[in-house]
Amino acid sequence: MTPTGRQDAHFDDEDRRVDEIVRRGPSGTFAVAGVATAIVVAIYFIFYIFAYLPRGAVQ
Repeated sequence: MTPTGRQDAHFDDEDRRVDEIVRRGPSGTFAVAGVATAIVVAIYFIFYIFAYLPRGAVQ
């Protein structure tokens, strides 16, 4: 079963939109990765400041 002219035009339009999105790049992916990294680093520093430093030197 082959697509009709109307369906073919829809697929071409959809392909064009997908190509445009891919051309812009994965900016959202980098934003999510950056936020996740910032959260992990913040948790590390909070643990270091509030749990590790108050214990002092362990002998």
